Amino acid sequence: QRTPGAPNTKERSTIRRGINMARTVSNYTVTDEGRDNGKVFVLTEMPASRAESWAMRALLALMAGGVEVPEGFERMGMAAMAEIGIKALAGLKWEVAEPLLAEMWSCVQIMPDPSKTHLVRNLIEEDIEEITTRVKLRAEVWKLHTGFLKAVVHSISGGSRAAAASKKGSRNT
Repeated sequence: QRTPGAPNTKERSTIRRGINMARTVSNYTVTDEGRDNGKVFVLTEMPASRAESWAMRALLALMAGGVEVPEGFERMGMAAMAEIGIKALAGLKWEVAEPLLAEMWSCVQIMPDPSKTHLVRNLIEEDIEEITTRVKLRAEVWKLHTGFLKAVVHSISGGSRAAAASKKGSRNT
């Protein structure tokens, strides 16, 4: 049985040029008290090109704002964002962060009637009535895109920070 409030994740497949392509799709049911209680939101993973673009824009903005990013971030895209974490975005100026945060909503739809799971539509302003719901949905979108990357981020970045530091100190001649 699923834990209330926990996302129900599945993969949605699309066929492109005869190749089966999967996007992760997760249902999030609001369990907090309030006006959003019981609402079901459908979260869909961004295509790789959009996710990479989003991550690179976020990383470049963080660097411009003085936030330290992982070595080799330019090869890591969303994996670098997994290592840095969503809290790093708090260090950005609103003018820079707002478009990045707004783009996250393109991954969220609502299931207006949970008994009709096939009916899903894009959000309108009135769909989310509580600030806590917005914050939790944003966190779920973040996890949808970066959760699996935490396990592989070290292999992409060359291992742990300690291993990376020891590589800097040694030279292969």
